[in-house]
Amino acid sequence: MHDFLLPDMSCGHCVATITKLAAALDPQARLDIDLPAHRVAVDSSLPREVWVKALDEAGYTPAA
Repeated sequence: MHDFLLPDMSCGHCVATITKLAAALDPQARLDIDLPAHRVAVDSSLPREVWVKALDEAGYTPAA
């Protein structure tokens, strides 16, 4: 499980974009998105670095 704080995730469109991104990267991934807290938990076998890079490229840079 990978947990991310995504300060730039602020609306339903952001959630949809991240959901599509996850489906493209790992169709088996499960997401738990908490929009008010700007948090995404990803249950995936892919390494965290892959997710960080993909989220960053999509404009949702994870906070440290």
